[in-house]
Amino acid sequence: MSREPVVIQPGFSAARDVIDALPGPGCAMPVDRRAFLKLAAALPCLAAFPGWLAGPKEAFALPNDDWGPPFEARYYQKLGGNAVQCKLCPRECVVAPGNRGYCRVRENRGGTYYSLSHSRLVAAHIDPVEKKPFFHFLPGSLAFSVATPGCNVNCKFCQNWEISQPRPEELRSVHVPPKELAERAKASGCPLLAYTYTEPVVFNEYVVDAAEAGHAVGLRSVVVSNGFIQQEPLKRLCQSVDAIKTDVKAFSEKYYREVVRGELKPVLDTVVTVRKHGRWSEIVYLVVPTLNDSDAEFRGLARWIKSEVGADIPVHFTRFHPLYLLTNLPPTAVETLERAKAVADAEGLQYVYIGNVPGHPGENTYCPKCRRLLIERAGFTIRQMHVQKGKCEYCQQSIPGVWKT
Repeated sequence: MSREPVVIQPGFSAARDVIDALPGPGCAMPVDRRAFLKLAAALPCLAAFPGWLAGPKEAFALPNDDWGPPFEARYYQKLGGNAVQCKLCPRECVVAPGNRGYCRVRENRGGTYYSLSHSRLVAAHIDPVEKKPFFHFLPGSLAFSVATPGCNVNCKFCQNWEISQPRPEELRSVHVPPKELAERAKASGCPLLAYTYTEPVVFNEYVVDAAEAGHAVGLRSVVVSNGFIQQEPLKRLCQSVDAIKTDVKAFSEKYYREVVRGELKPVLDTVVTVRKHGRWSEIVYLVVPTLNDSDAEFRGLARWIKSEVGADIPVHFTRFHPLYLLTNLPPTAVETLERAKAVADAEGLQYVYIGNVPGHPGENTYCPKCRRLLIERAGFTIRQMHVQKGKCEYCQQSIPGVWKT
């Protein structure tokens, strides 16, 4: 589980021309938009420093009048007594006036439900698309990657808990409306916008609006999600974005209850819906030692995938590293990931990958027909590419994916 970079944080060490654009430690002023987006686009500088995390202890609150106009949520129902019921995720929070939902980024103000995270970026970076990970979607492309605050689950192993778990006013942020985000991403030279780091479900409206603005200037959009979303907003999302990577965090409701604080079935429904709507889809399964690493669970997941969405969907078994509330366990043994891949291969899945083990042959793509090496990867770098016009260069077997900009 690679550490995702977060860049709205004072006091880090990087090239002076980037640092000088930001306020220093302890400064209580909003971050300048141009400085922030200049920083996000400064890939050579950022790549050398893998993680700046803006946690609530180090952050300052932005005054409400700097947040831009309030944005009414699209998915909720008004109840009696000015209460509302959220219809975005399966929790369906009932929220009294003045209160917020579980995600902490949606608030009932006098019977109207508002998103507090629309256009409020807390992270931005330029990443290889392989980092998301997408292995069959425009390999070698760069994605202008952004996040707003919040999440609708609370995984004990969360890698970005410093920005996913606090309330939005506890984090430094900058107001970047959808059209401006698309224009800035286009100017950076990236062909992709990516919504990642925190949980795009809770900033669904912003994802949809930014993706549509991106399409207007020739950019595609990819979403990195936990998949814990209701069907109506998911179907609307599928109309606007181009690819969705879903974390299936385990194949056990018990694990979802105790480790994720969510539910498995809605996530599986998401995988099926994304596939049915023709959006490119990949699956990630983070293998956590002793908690979701049994052969029975690997086999159950593989059989469900083959039966419900097809054997040709890419599946990534990725390595856990101890973080957040789950620091008592060791990193996943590489042998465990190899066992997971072997089980899924034996069940007939055609594109099974090992993640977070740079240089492992399990990162590579092989033709399911002739078994030749098609894409050789070293971490996020493409070393060889033998997919031409969506087919194996050697035997002309069709290889599912999105291969051209």
